[in-house]
Amino acid sequence: AGHPPEYNNSVREFDIVTWDRLKRVDIEPDYKVWKEYAYKKGIHPAILTYLDIKKSDFYKIETTVDGKTFVTARGWSDLSDMIKLYEMHGIKVDEKLVAQYLQNKKLAKDFAIYYDLFKKYKSDYQIDTILEGTASESIKNRAKSAQFDERLALLGLLLDAITENVKSVYLNEKSLTELLGILKNVRIELVSLNTSAEAALNKQIVTLNNRIQAGKQSSTLSQDDLYSLYSALSHIDAILYAIKEKPFTSGMDTFKEIKKMFDERTKELKKHADSVGKKLSNAFLFCEDVFGDGQEMLILVTELTISYYGAHFISRYGCKEYFNHNKELLFY
Repeated sequence: AGHPPEYNNSVREFDIVTWDRLKRVDIEPDYKVWKEYAYKKGIHPAILTYLDIKKSDFYKIETTVDGKTFVTARGWSDLSDMIKLYEMHGIKVDEKLVAQYLQNKKLAKDFAIYYDLFKKYKSDYQIDTILEGTASESIKNRAKSAQFDERLALLGLLLDAITENVKSVYLNEKSLTELLGILKNVRIELVSLNTSAEAALNKQIVTLNNRIQAGKQSSTLSQDDLYSLYSALSHIDAILYAIKEKPFTSGMDTFKEIKKMFDERTKELKKHADSVGKKLSNAFLFCEDVFGDGQEMLILVTELTISYYGAHFISRYGCKEYFNHNKELLFY
């Protein structure tokens, strides 16, 4: 793989005899494709809504009197990480920070101005009240009279909040799936092999820790994978602590208690998913009330469809309002 000459001063063209033995694939930046990745990675919503408005700012290189200026997908991704870190610690995000990642002064200034506006929208619209179904009439009236750029920012804020909620359900579900496989092994140890509960659970803890370490060293585990493994590890520790406090007469009795704890966690997941489902429905009801069946509703449906976590949640738990509006999307 190699960068074209405009990106690399030290690039050297292949000679023909080498090139003749290779397959050539020219890669072009595509915002729509990158956006799918961006949703899964959790790119800051201010960046996504800004790029929805100004798609031409996604990827560019220019030669000016002051030298080359450039903006790349990597720059946007790194800027997103830093914005989140600054927000977490209450540090102001300004043009000086943005310019460290977007190597184009005009574009960096434009985004810094937009980011300040985006933060104001976040404060004004009180997204939590919309998802709880308690948005005030003043918020609804403002959204109705807003310009399209402001409406797009509002949709970005809604989608970010929804994504955070549906992702939490996905991660808990993934953790429970991991835990289910582990507990099947524990059942064999307890019932068939007559192993003590402490020994059986500690064996699974060692196996999990080995998987985590091997995955880290080989970089084969995603952040979602790590979360599910650590969550399963935490739950096994909790089971081990609970089992120590109770004497059991047989391996089957011990496993019944373990299964009871697992079932309780499954009920919690169902309750959490129901709560998130209501928030998703409220987001649709708000948009129906404010925007009707306009292009804003189409954007909401489209973005949820291409969102990895959004699509997973809807396919798993359903959403009546989503299916009422997704007929505008023609997938083949």
